[in-house]
Amino acid sequence: MLSKAKISYVQSLKQKKFRQKYNNFLVEGDKSARELLELSYAEVEFIFALSDWAEKNASLVRKYGEKLLIVTPIELKKISQLKTPNQVLVVAQQLDDAWSEEKVTQGVSLFLDGIQDPGNMGTILRIADWFGIQYVFCSKECADIYNPKVIQSTMGAFMRVKAPKIELSSLKSKFPDLPILGALMEGKSIYSLDKMSAGILVIGNEGRGISEEVQPLLTHRITIPAPVGSGAESLNAGVATGIIVSHLLK
Repeated sequence: MLSKAKISYVQSLKQKKFRQKYNNFLVEGDKSARELLELSYAEVEFIFALSDWAEKNASLVRKYGEKLLIVTPIELKKISQLKTPNQVLVVAQQLDDAWSEEKVTQGVSLFLDGIQDPGNMGTILRIADWFGIQYVFCSKECADIYNPKVIQSTMGAFMRVKAPKIELSSLKSKFPDLPILGALMEGKSIYSLDKMSAGILVIGNEGRGISEEVQPLLTHRITIPAPVGSGAESLNAGVATGIIVSHLLK
């Protein structure tokens, strides 16, 4: 049986302060758990799995020895962050978010200016993963990438896309010649833009958009023009990111 201490510890990782304290996070579900366990650089602390899942993935979990704990469906439900627990839950050390200045100058990166909704954060990381974008830089106001809701919505993208916390002013200082495009309500139509080989795309907060502090750092103001007759005031941050990136990398 799982001890009360282990249950309490795993449950605590739902909160950011405890994820920071222990430098750990949670991954749930068959697909994401298997992907994480296959990473050579992932530091795993515990694997809580149903017996059927453990038997099916015996070759994968064998090397983790005593870190694998077989639990019952009731026990898994006690530690799960999901309404419907999904076979396995892994506690792992947070991944290295080191990034290469050279790679930034050679491709397109994203900068999120205060994206706070975990679903939007996860969706944007997934979009970046789809389009081969390696870095999604985040301001300090952004949602924590290791929030369980973010991890769940990335569908594994968090393992392939790095999301370092840094301010845009610091990036501007490091890369003064790199174009910085900001998605705004008014600007140059994305449909008239050439393919982008290198630069930073800034996506603003869900409510206020790109902050007043960040706007002066932009080199280009761009927009998704609404068709005649459109009644929508704006687009969801994740949807807008997908549309713009698709056109920038066409």
